[in-house]
Amino acid sequence: MNFEKDTVYTIKLNSGEELVAKVVGVEFGRLTVSKPVSMAPGPQGLQLVPSLFSSNPDKNVDINITSISMSTPTRDDVETAYIEATTGITVGSKQILAG
Repeated sequence: MNFEKDTVYTIKLNSGEELVAKVVGVEFGRLTVSKPVSMAPGPQGLQLVPSLFSSNPDKNVDINITSISMSTPTRDDVETAYIEATTGITVGSKQILAG
């Protein structure tokens, strides 16, 4: 698996849990991510919830590479929701300007 730093990925763990997180570091056997969230069903569909409720949200999290069964860069709409949920920054929609 090749991970690029500062890219948001969807990661499926061997346990079946699906995470969305920004990769901040890759070392042999370990993936370091920022603000991992899990996908959870809610009244309006899937929602992003913190993966670790009792951790310091400003600290990075290490994931053992052998715990990952699948990974891919996160699709745009989920990445936008992730950025908004973890930073509080509203990401505007992409527009094409015509003149």
